[in-house]
Amino acid sequence: MTPAAACSCRTSPPASHLTGPTTCTPSPKRGADAIEVGLPFSDPTLDGPTIQQASQTALARGANTRDILAVMPDVGVPLVVSTYYNLVLNAGPEPFCAALRQAGVAGLIVPDLPVHEVDELTDAATATGIEPALLASPTTPEPRLAEIGARSRGFVYAVSLMGTTGERATLAGSAERLAARLRRVTDLPVLLGFGISTPDQAREARRHADGVVVSAAVMRRVLDGAGPDDLRAFVTSLREALDQE
Repeated sequence: MTPAAACSCRTSPPASHLTGPTTCTPSPKRGADAIEVGLPFSDPTLDGPTIQQASQTALARGANTRDILAVMPDVGVPLVVSTYYNLVLNAGPEPFCAALRQAGVAGLIVPDLPVHEVDELTDAATATGIEPALLASPTTPEPRLAEIGARSRGFVYAVSLMGTTGERATLAGSAERLAARLRRVTDLPVLLGFGISTPDQAREARRHADGVVVSAAVMRRVLDGAGPDDLRAFVTSLREALDQE
């Protein structure tokens, strides 16, 4: 299987602030296979300082779901929206998924929605052609792990460690074990996220999983003022590392 790379951004209007999708050079040969677009939320409980800062910055600039979806770019690879369930409930699962589809979104990640409560959302997603990817953690018990694999579409998001999003010095040991457990219960691609920060970590993760999701490392560069060329170079380095395995 070709290794997959997804890079993430948090967005705010106007369209010029959509730094992630417009500058990550998302091509299967040189960059990301998909772009995760995070809809900013005021209480991002699973996110560490970098994504929290990005969300707060976007909200301070007036970001809201309607305006973000109105300016979603066509980047040539699938767009996967990530957000907290409060935003889904505020709109209603069916209208929310319909709005995603109209905006050209292909997938959805809702990290704070447990698998035993996903029916309403997955039904709405299926009806509108949106693929929901569910999260599994290192402490997820085996029966629930199998259910996550069965209910996910597109891929399964393997949370590599117990903790929040953010850059780490090394890949967590729990990442390998979780990826192996997931591969026993699903044929979907397993993508490792949370703490994947460097090309070396992406290369190591690829030995155990089908690809990686890189979020905080991308957003830190955006917050630090990285330009398009810098971001392209970083995402290209991740792609090259994945392709070496």
